[in-house]
Amino acid sequence: MIAKTKEVYILSDINILDELGRVPINTYEKEMLDILIKLKEKFNVVAIKAEFEAEGTRSDEFLRLLEITRRAGLEVALKVGGAEAIRDLIESKQFGVDYIIAPMVETPYALSKYIAAIKTVFTPDEQQDVKFLFNLETHTTFDNFLPMLDHLESEGVNLGVVFGRVDFTLSLGLNRDSINSQKIQQFCLSVAQECKDRQLDLVVGGGVNDESLPLLKELKNIHLSRFETRKVIFDSDFVNNTNVTEGLQLAIQFELLWLKNKQDYYTRISQEDNLRIKMLSERVLLSGRK
Repeated sequence: MIAKTKEVYILSDINILDELGRVPINTYEKEMLDILIKLKEKFNVVAIKAEFEAEGTRSDEFLRLLEITRRAGLEVALKVGGAEAIRDLIESKQFGVDYIIAPMVETPYALSKYIAAIKTVFTPDEQQDVKFLFNLETHTTFDNFLPMLDHLESEGVNLGVVFGRVDFTLSLGLNRDSINSQKIQQFCLSVAQECKDRQLDLVVGGGVNDESLPLLKELKNIHLSRFETRKVIFDSDFVNNTNVTEGLQLAIQFELLWLKNKQDYYTRISQEDNLRIKMLSERVLLSGRK
């Protein structure tokens, strides 16, 4: 009934969940769990990502994602709302996430606010258990990148960098189709070299698909820690795997199931009071006729 490997349980009977004291999961979530286990075991996936920022993930949604991700033995990344999103950082700490990413950190000052927020919420010991990163997603950030890295050194802080190619491309006034262009590639290669020289994690995301592979492989030759789709984070070693296309397809399937599950969840909530609303509406009509 239960196969246990490296603390990961594969559950074939929903009744077992009660015996283990786990939260029951639905059909969509069982499919997602199967995909996550496969992604971890065969496709070098290290973490699953959610966003309080652009994606607008709600706490109840995040708890569902956290449940199946932990069952698969994977880590969890969360993009918070901004450089000084204290409440988001507090919730990140309460949820026990492994990676925290701050968006729109474009200047040394914004970076200093992010560092201060981290130190406000996390003790020095707690900071050792979380990897903190910031997004490089605009041309403004790129223009300020070297002063920002100098500021990190002066603060004695090691923050990773996530290169968000889609927003970066749009910030240059280019269309989304330009994310794999030579121009964007040169920006990525420049950032990779700086991160290598400073020994900082570099993650590349934004429209990652088969067309991104030549760039990712070139980055890997310089410096690349991880690459990511909207929901799935791969170890950079996987970029040279012959099964990389299959892994990216599974990541898309996972995101599709996640969205379907989310839609079904809120549809059920929106309909749960239908009978009560109908009954009360009929009473109001009858009362108005008297």
